[in-house]
Amino acid sequence: MRIGRFAASAAALVALLVVPLPGAAVADPGGPAQLRKLTKQAAQLNKLYRGQIEFLEDARLLAKKATDSASGLRAQLDSARGEVAGIAQSTYMTGPLDGTQLFGIGDPALLLGQAATLQYMSDERTSRVVRIQTLIKQADAAKKAADAKIKELEKKIKEMKGKRRDVERLLAKYGFQTPGGADGLTPRMVAVRDEIMRNFPVKAVGCLRPGDPGEHGKGRACDFMMTTGGTMASGSAAEWGDAISQFLIQNGSRMGVMYLIWKQRYYDIRSGGGWDPMSDRGGVTANHWDHVHVSVF
Repeated sequence: MRIGRFAASAAALVALLVVPLPGAAVADPGGPAQLRKLTKQAAQLNKLYRGQIEFLEDARLLAKKATDSASGLRAQLDSARGEVAGIAQSTYMTGPLDGTQLFGIGDPALLLGQAATLQYMSDERTSRVVRIQTLIKQADAAKKAADAKIKELEKKIKEMKGKRRDVERLLAKYGFQTPGGADGLTPRMVAVRDEIMRNFPVKAVGCLRPGDPGEHGKGRACDFMMTTGGTMASGSAAEWGDAISQFLIQNGSRMGVMYLIWKQRYYDIRSGGGWDPMSDRGGVTANHWDHVHVSVF
């Protein structure tokens, strides 16, 4: 019985030594290097199109998360490769852990202790083999998931590059405004903010954030709070948030609205409009369940 278990464990060890570990042999062209390249392209588009393109950022974050997961598993597998080699070498030197070494004259209590130790070592080796086999499967799945997310980001970047003429026409239509006045907002953002505040009940409004790399730092974005913050809007608060969003969409061309975010979705006129889902950013406020964000050209 133990000889059979040992044979199976030894065969698994040898197999693990010869199976190529996902992404361990050569640099992965679809991995971190490709993600860095696409991240630069997305940043260039954000600059060219005068504001962060949220669905590109969303795709980039998902690709980064998947790529980090795959890289972490590959690192574990690199470490496991050395562990497997050590187990295989130890097995070759000591022979099978089948208890045959225990036959002979000796203290019965000592022999029982040795038998227990050998059994423990055999079980531990089997457990390690199973763990490493599981890691290999997980790494392979993570690699495929990361490749899929990177391809999705690449596709979205290509789509936005194809809209360059349309976006340039929009930028030409609205021109370029610089912040001014005590609020540090552009005249267009001031007009949008004031019109929303006149027509809709909001708990508070937050606009300029000095040092923010996005539209808030450029005086071209405001957050209209539907709750006191950190609490998901519901009932009439959610209805008013829906109404503000619809008003901004219907009047966006007149007001110069570039994109808005509400209820973990974003609507960007540069990409052709329509609501797109946003991945989980980690909380009620980050996912825009308590406020409507609007950015202008």
